[in-house]
Amino acid sequence: MTFAGKVWRLLVGIKDALALLFLLLFFLALYAALTVRPSPGAVRKGALLLELDGSVVEESSEVDPLQLILSSDLPAREYQTRDLVRAIDAAAGDERIRAVVLDLSRFLGGGQVHLEEVGAALDRVRGANKPVLAFATAYADDALLLAAHASEVWVDPMGGAAIMGPGGERLYYAGLLNRLSVTAHVFRVGTHKSAVEPFLRNDMSPEARADAQALNSALWAEWQADVKKARPAAKLDLVTRQPVEWIAASKGNAARAALAAGLVDRIGDRAAFGSRVAELAGKDTWSDAPGAFASTDLAPWLAANKAAKPGKAIGVVTIAGEIVDGDAGPGTAGGDRIAALLDDALDDDLAALVVRVDSPGGSVMASEEIRRALLRHKARGIPIAVSMANVAASGGYWVATPASRIFAQPDTITGSIGIFAVVPTFEKLLGEWGVTTDGVLTTPLSGQPDLAAGLTPETSAMVQSVIEDGYARFLTLVSRARGKSPEEINRIAQGRVWDGGTARQIGLVDQYGGLDDALAWAAGKAGLKDGEWHARFLGSGSDPYHSLLREMMGSGEAQTRAPALDMVALLATRQQGMTQQLARDAQRLLSASGAQAYCLECPPQRLPAPREAKSGLVSLLGTWLRD
Repeated sequence: MTFAGKVWRLLVGIKDALALLFLLLFFLALYAALTVRPSPGAVRKGALLLELDGSVVEESSEVDPLQLILSSDLPAREYQTRDLVRAIDAAAGDERIRAVVLDLSRFLGGGQVHLEEVGAALDRVRGANKPVLAFATAYADDALLLAAHASEVWVDPMGGAAIMGPGGERLYYAGLLNRLSVTAHVFRVGTHKSAVEPFLRNDMSPEARADAQALNSALWAEWQADVKKARPAAKLDLVTRQPVEWIAASKGNAARAALAAGLVDRIGDRAAFGSRVAELAGKDTWSDAPGAFASTDLAPWLAANKAAKPGKAIGVVTIAGEIVDGDAGPGTAGGDRIAALLDDALDDDLAALVVRVDSPGGSVMASEEIRRALLRHKARGIPIAVSMANVAASGGYWVATPASRIFAQPDTITGSIGIFAVVPTFEKLLGEWGVTTDGVLTTPLSGQPDLAAGLTPETSAMVQSVIEDGYARFLTLVSRARGKSPEEINRIAQGRVWDGGTARQIGLVDQYGGLDDALAWAAGKAGLKDGEWHARFLGSGSDPYHSLLREMMGSGEAQTRAPALDMVALLATRQQGMTQQLARDAQRLLSASGAQAYCLECPPQRLPAPREAKSGLVSLLGTWLRD
């Protein structure tokens, strides 16, 4: 009995300890939930402080709880473009805000179209006779594109600036696959459909090189035009064409070189910068820290300036990131998730619908799921417009075909009308290790695709036929949408990518404009005047658990920040994209996905989460591979 009593007391003690632990966690979670939500009451007279310690995106991704638990690092912060623009525009007309301050020391960049939209909002602040001040340890292209719109640009004495321009190297794997004796069976249509070239070649094809050169030249011209308009005195030619001489003239001091080239206005550390802001916006009465100034952060400012919702709703559905099968997202365009959002909105009595696309494409099946859901709205007789952000190519253009009007910016990347599929087999590799195959076949497709024996001619021919039929379907969709013959579309398709300006000239885009222009057009077509409508972003309700997870895992705001980047670190971070590219390419080769409409020349996107394959024929072959 004594032993049994001890065991019982031990079990009771464990039970009580667990109860106390869960009770403690409950109250911690409750406290975090009550304190993490921004309060409009936190707005103060002074500056609107935009500490952009992350990237500017079309749609922010969700926080994965499992990833947070297993990883010691929080994912980089993401700031939705529309939130930044709304916050800045509200600051322009609010007497409590005396200045807008950009802290770009930890800025990770964003798409060119997004940054130009934010820059235009900063111009409106300056047009309201309010100063805009920017500070960073080091500036690269994206940060400079924003900072150019500031009335004062500061750089740390230990920092500087560098302009690299678009373009760069990418990885090609034909030599590696040949050395490993891996066969990548590629099926594609389109002379310019270069998304599969990394698995077939050791270098760019002439067609891909011509596309990349034309596209990057257009983006580069737009970047320079925007910066020169905002900062006419900036010596961009010196910085970009003679970078060594430019730095040498300041004896290697990058900060002084940036000042001499007109990229920045003042050199000073954070304390000096803060003191300057305090002169304009007021001192911080809550802090005696060097450089403290009165300010309001982005989150409480947005909470205090919610978007107005007059009149009828115009729906906005966002297709951001790679288009994949399943429910992935936000931040990745899961076809089932987006189709479900659209179907749920069928009963919402929307006056019109705007499709905001920022995607290089992806799964053909998922793109078609989204297109069909859009057609169900079109059948209701409401106007549908497409607003293209940085990228709307391949599958991103597929989903644009139901629209009656397509808006894009000159530096939007679009087109890439073509599809492909990749199926790897390992018959050569296994043969080198003495692994052979034998069996009984009842049809030419028995056991196909065979990892060890490769693809039969019949399987290869069948898959190529499916891809060609998909391309013909793509041409038909575009030709009907654009009022042209399939032959006319084929001449500008072939997987070729276009900048927004050229796309407008050849008829793939109707007019220049951003999301606001597309909304105004849709409202006009719906017979609504200003003040009689508002935008409703489908599926954009904020998840209260995301901020809670960040707060609990990060142990406070200060814990979540990465260190400020100096010039060397800033340059080094650009090379991290190479490892991400390797991961994306490996996933594309081995994921057994279905037919793909994806743009290689488009900016890299987030890696999609694992998803369930759809039932397309090429996807079905992929599932056989996995089995």
